[in-house]
Amino acid sequence: MEWNPETLQFLSQCFLLTLSPQLETRRAAESSLSEAADTPNYGLCVLRLVVEPSVNEKIRQAAAINFKNYIRTRWVPSNDPNAVPAFSSIRKQEKEQIKTLLVSLMLSASPRIQSELSEALAPPSLAKHIKASVVKWLWGKLKLGLDFRAKYELGKELGRGMFGYTFSARAKTGELKDQLVAERAEDWTEGAMREIKILRALSGHKHFIKFYDTCEDHNNVYIIMELCEGGDLSNRIRARGGRYTEEDAKALVTQILSAVSFCHLQGIAHRDLKPKNLLLTSAGEDAELKLIDFGLSDFIRPGERFQDFVGTICCMAPEVIHGSYSLEVDSWSIGVITYLLLSGRWPFWGRTRSEKLQSVQESDLKFDDLPWSSISPEAKDFIKRLLNKNTEERMTAAEALSHRWLRDESRPIPLDILMYMLVSLYLLQKPLRRAAQKALSKALTEDEALSRNATDIMDESWVPETLSVMGSLANGNMYFEEFCAAAIHICHLEGVEGGEQIVLAAFEHFEQEGNQVISEEELCQEMNMSGPKALSYVQDCIRKSDGKLNFIGFTKLLGKREY
Repeated sequence: MEWNPETLQFLSQCFLLTLSPQLETRRAAESSLSEAADTPNYGLCVLRLVVEPSVNEKIRQAAAINFKNYIRTRWVPSNDPNAVPAFSSIRKQEKEQIKTLLVSLMLSASPRIQSELSEALAPPSLAKHIKASVVKWLWGKLKLGLDFRAKYELGKELGRGMFGYTFSARAKTGELKDQLVAERAEDWTEGAMREIKILRALSGHKHFIKFYDTCEDHNNVYIIMELCEGGDLSNRIRARGGRYTEEDAKALVTQILSAVSFCHLQGIAHRDLKPKNLLLTSAGEDAELKLIDFGLSDFIRPGERFQDFVGTICCMAPEVIHGSYSLEVDSWSIGVITYLLLSGRWPFWGRTRSEKLQSVQESDLKFDDLPWSSISPEAKDFIKRLLNKNTEERMTAAEALSHRWLRDESRPIPLDILMYMLVSLYLLQKPLRRAAQKALSKALTEDEALSRNATDIMDESWVPETLSVMGSLANGNMYFEEFCAAAIHICHLEGVEGGEQIVLAAFEHFEQEGNQVISEEELCQEMNMSGPKALSYVQDCIRKSDGKLNFIGFTKLLGKREY
């Protein structure tokens, strides 16, 4: 493909059609772009379109998104057909030409165009390392740091991924001899720095790989971590004949959820949960799991959304493909891993990359084949609630820990994970939602409200300490009644004997103390929803007789997530 008026017209027309409200028109345009992307210099032409002054703003934005996805989805390495490749896997000649154009634009383009380009490559994004590479090219090599080889002896290569290589290593002195692995991150300094920051934030949790040290030299950043000698979970599944028993799978899934819920508590999304990123500490059957590879992980604040296309397709949530997602993508991946552990198969599969993407977006979850007839209903329900395409109804990692399939009265859910999340969400809720949640807690005894999340350590004596730990979050104004209201979520009653009666009783409390006249627009605001779909969602929620919430509206208000 060459940059000329015909190419400009073709690409502009295709990107314009991708914005069409007609599904068939969008798909035809996307198909044309997909075919064009196989031709040399496609990325260069799309990048030129992004910065072309005469291009319509909507077309420019569509092209910018396409350019990002082009960088990270083309020329997949042959040794891992599911992985999203690094920038370095693009053909060398085109990579250099794109880099040259980027540098030229950074130095000479108008502020508006530079802003457009920066937004197209802005974090959180796999494209961060492109920017870092350009900066390195313009302003010289990495700052010289501690000499890696002065402290460590490099051993054999253990593997390679999108951003570098993994080697065994030995410390020349100290107590950590023979316990280290060095990951070399080449030409990806900004991403490596973010990964180091994440590893430090997660240090101390037993289900994360231990982080020890970092070093730099002229070309590389080295991350020194714990060496786990039990291999990864994908190899262990194969060694066991393709699948796990329910009891053994429960033990693994509980460890994964413990790690991921802690991740989310720190405001970190992993974004690439898969069996290969779960290491076992030893070859023993009782080996602990360690979550690894935070190269695609990133920090996220409440209310923010990721847009970049990252991860491994077989474990990827549909909303990643659509380009707007948050922490809930990790829950989906855990559902995929659980399905694989119990059946030995991927829930969504295809022979080609496009078939896999289509399966993730369109295929229904099935439990028809063996061995699902012998798998418990609780396990199937657990998977269904994680592999729910509706992110509002999908369980969070903390909620999944309290699911009846994993429920173990002898194993309390860590207070800091569950209660921090529940209380912080409660305090952020609007008045009507709080009133509904208080009504739900009144339908239960205090003990019931605090034990629905499968832990017996939440009683009145814990409240002051918990709120003290939370500091300014609670602001010193939360009473025990409110603590009970925060501790219960309607999802905890699903599938529980008498759960429907509890919700009906809660609605009676709500009618007496909290229900009020409200419009559909105001209800949407209460639920942090907007647009035509929001109005459609709440249209059957208000009584015509008095303008107050009906029972359906009450349950929807309780079930609507705000995270």
